[in-house]
Amino acid sequence: MIMRILKLVILIPVALVLILLSVANRHAATLALNPFEPADQALSLTLPFFIFLLIAVMIGVVIGSFATWYAQGRHRKRARDEAFEARKWREEADRQRGRVEDMTTQKLISASR
Repeated sequence: MIMRILKLVILIPVALVLILLSVANRHAATLALNPFEPADQALSLTLPFFIFLLIAVMIGVVIGSFATWYAQGRHRKRARDEAFEARKWREEADRQRGRVEDMTTQKLISASR
């Protein structure tokens, strides 16, 4: 419940800022991809400015997400290794428990004779 409220507290202001930026930046802007001749129409793109802003935000989110995922790789590897070791020790404990049960059963059978 707290996470849901926290998400709303963060997402609502971000959405409002994006909407305000979109409304305030509706004029056309040209992105020239040819640095030597900006007037070249073949390598230029004219769109409303807010679209360029939204694309920049999306690219930033993707790059930030990738950087976070990459930085946390060592933690994921350690978690995998520890899970493997925990599984190994759990199997060993089950094997020892079965061995003790077998020994106890054998002792009970031999004691009952």
